Amino acid sequence: MSENQTEITLGVLNAVEENRNVTQRLVAKNLGVALGLVNSYLKRCINKGFVKISHAPANRYAYYLTPAGFSEKSRLTAEYLSGSFHFFRNARQECARILGQCEELGHRKIILAGASDLAEIVFLCTQEHGLKIVAVIDPELAGRVFLTLPVFEDISAAEPFDAVIVTSLTEPQEVYDGLVAKIPPEGIYTPSILGITRQAETELMETAR
Repeated sequence: MSENQTEITLGVLNAVEENRNVTQRLVAKNLGVALGLVNSYLKRCINKGFVKISHAPANRYAYYLTPAGFSEKSRLTAEYLSGSFHFFRNARQECARILGQCEELGHRKIILAGASDLAEIVFLCTQEHGLKIVAVIDPELAGRVFLTLPVFEDISAAEPFDAVIVTSLTEPQEVYDGLVAKIPPEGIYTPSILGITRQAETELMETAR
């Protein structure tokens, strides 16, 4: 998928998440593309199971993201940003914010969920905050060493920790969802640049429907 295709698909998914009653015309206007193009991308998202459609009053339609849609939105966000010129700057700012929160809450021992460029940035930033990264969770690199840190397949195998920061750039939403099933969500930090939809947000959306 080209950068332009990624940007349009991401724009459609973000628009649906923010407002399920959004019109295709408004999405086209906000993205600066033709209405027919938005219609084409929306149909593609529906066919791939990322978006579901239902009838709304006044012969209109309501759209909402499926779990697969949330995952795809998060994946595309990470893919788009990792190829962006501003990635390092944005990531560093976000890491500084999260590590500042960890410091305030006394979360000194941290695990990174995902061996990636983002993980490297977090690792470098921790030196400015007096925090310690104790391990990395990444099934594909389990048993190896990343940034001098041990890599485990699952969080249950890691040494005691205070918090986890999601740093996966390939499947950030899936990584977050997997962590929530094992540890309290308040102990999981999600950089906003990854576009992850947190548990509470998902539950509120499901309730609203």
